[in-house]
Amino acid sequence: MKPVFRLTPVIAALGVAAGLAFASGAQAQTIKIGVVGPTTGAVTQYGDMVREGVDTAVERINAAGGINGKKLETVVIDDGCEPKQGPVAANRVVNSKIGFVVGHVCSGATIAAADIYNNEGVVMVTPSATSPALTDGKNYEFIFRTIGRDDQQGPAAAKFILDKIKPKKVAVLHDKQSYGQGIATAVKNDLEKGGVAVAVFEGINAGDSDYSAVITKLKSQGVDFVYYGGYHPEMGLLLRQAAEQGVKAKWMGPEGTGNPDINAIAGDAVEGMLLTLPADFTQNAANADIVKAFEAKKRNASGAFQMTAYTATQVIADGIKGAGSDDPTKVAKYLHANSFDTPIGKVSWNKQGDLTNFEFDVFTWHKDGSKTVYK
Repeated sequence: MKPVFRLTPVIAALGVAAGLAFASGAQAQTIKIGVVGPTTGAVTQYGDMVREGVDTAVERINAAGGINGKKLETVVIDDGCEPKQGPVAANRVVNSKIGFVVGHVCSGATIAAADIYNNEGVVMVTPSATSPALTDGKNYEFIFRTIGRDDQQGPAAAKFILDKIKPKKVAVLHDKQSYGQGIATAVKNDLEKGGVAVAVFEGINAGDSDYSAVITKLKSQGVDFVYYGGYHPEMGLLLRQAAEQGVKAKWMGPEGTGNPDINAIAGDAVEGMLLTLPADFTQNAANADIVKAFEAKKRNASGAFQMTAYTATQVIADGIKGAGSDDPTKVAKYLHANSFDTPIGKVSWNKQGDLTNFEFDVFTWHKDGSKTVYK
């Protein structure tokens, strides 16, 4: 029979205290970053793009020794790209005592969550939410972007349409959501300022399967160019159903339509779709090592949000390092006061957390899922 050892209350208490101290010490060696976006729902792939960028940045930062002696640790939280889930996800971040977030991904969910982060002192850097409503008039201290706004992307699209396409009759459609309607409105306004009348300006219901009514309207109006503000599932259906009805118009969308899954939805009708996207930062020779790091893990660095998500992670790390602290309040102040060299170029923000400069390019999408810069 083996001897039985019993701890006295004092020794047991010391053991518990030592265990707690060890756990606390272990926890102190990591800095948690919440990665918040869709892991479920129709636009999960956009969340995948962001996670690829974050994971690659975290791996490289940790391999180089971390920040101020601490490693980064990611915590993935799903918001389904739904505005009503934005606050739920944000409260999970706060309750988990996470001080930094890359996300959210979709504008509606980001807008719904931002008040919570700012009130609770959590630094949030979104690599993909482009709606001006996120920051306009909010005076946020803790909210930042590493992507341009719709009122930068929309005018870029409108200028391209005016200068390169020169259509005779235009329709502008949107999905009635913060992101889609916002950018569609920006495009409409700039087209009208440029002297092009918008014959149809109309919202569709995201998630519907039949858009024949609006397509019939496009056909009856003789529209030769359509801009759609929204995401790829609806754009894919619009393209396919328009082709089936013999609509010959050229189509264009924002970065939310730039998803390889659109090819399965639209089929051959996707060929020639135009879209605005962040510039292809993989073509910058200075990013060669970063691109290799993506490729080593079979990740695609050239998607819409991978490099902006990498940058969001990097500026959080640089902010912590520069502030000499992982206190989010100190980091937020450091981010506002400084500029940073990143894979998307020199990054700095205005008082409301918007980038002072960002580059959008126009691409042509092809039926094999590839894209080329419009020449």
